[in-house]
Amino acid sequence: MNAWFLLAIAIMIEVVGTNSIKASEGFTKPLPTAIAIVAFVTALYLLSIITKTLPIGIVYAVWSGVGIILTAIVAYFLFDQKPDLAGFIGMAMIIGGVLVINLFSSH
Repeated sequence: MNAWFLLAIAIMIEVVGTNSIKASEGFTKPLPTAIAIVAFVTALYLLSIITKTLPIGIVYAVWSGVGIILTAIVAYFLFDQKPDLAGFIGMAMIIGGVLVINLFSSH
């Protein structure tokens, strides 16, 4: 399977896990806690497969950048967490960094 496609899946699973941590309220709610654990184990397993073919630095930069943006978007809708201007600027810089890596990196 295409490593970039697997990375997209891993990122989506990681976003589910991250938002499940918030929903677990400090791991006091069993279902969101279980979802978080399963999501992170699955995402890390996929990451281990992805890094067999793609450079870890590129993978982790994309994973982190896209994960931050998607997590913020999901948190905006699920938890009513609205970023301020500095948050939006920071996320725009992250998107810029991910784009630079993907468009101009020799890997």
